[in-house]
Amino acid sequence: MALIAFTANYTDHSNETGYQFEFHCDHCHNGHMSSFQATKLGMAGGLLRAAGSLFGGVFGNVAAAGDQVKDALRGKARDDAYATAVEEAKKHFKQCSRCGKWVCPEKCWNGARGLCTGCAPDLQKEAAAIQAQVAVEQLEVKARASDQTEGLDTAAKQTAECPHCGAPAGSGKFCAECGKPLAGVDKFCGECGAKIKAGVKFCPECGKPAPK
Repeated sequence: MALIAFTANYTDHSNETGYQFEFHCDHCHNGHMSSFQATKLGMAGGLLRAAGSLFGGVFGNVAAAGDQVKDALRGKARDDAYATAVEEAKKHFKQCSRCGKWVCPEKCWNGARGLCTGCAPDLQKEAAAIQAQVAVEQLEVKARASDQTEGLDTAAKQTAECPHCGAPAGSGKFCAECGKPLAGVDKFCGECGAKIKAGVKFCPECGKPAPK
């Protein structure tokens, strides 16, 4: 076969009505679908099966015989169809003379070097990728060197939501929704005078509702 290398990077989508193959780029795996090649045996077998389901008897036996003939000739028919598909696929791929891989010319071929981008990367794209990677690394270093907790009282008890209204807590000391302190303040029961911690709704001593 003219392009035996394609045996490792294609998908066979053939069925009883015809042959079709999808060839894949060895790098990005983008594919090219070959033209569908109808098979006369598949069409004839389908017609015979349809006739057999309607009339049965001799037509059903003929349909079975058609399947046997198709099975006997499938090998050569498929090989011929594959060879045609390979010739078609040649127009959509380039083979790297260094690594032997077949790649798509749109994304994975360096035309200036005559090699695939795996063997001869596009320097401009590589430079852009490296610059972005270095920028991320530098950003991490700067973030670690700067104080990310400025204005945050690390000794005070922190909360994710306001203890008074349940709104999400911000970075300030007061709730942006109700205006009350986010840290909360202790209260005293108006009935028995017991101390009630912030966020508690009822007095732990007498059970009366905590003052708002």
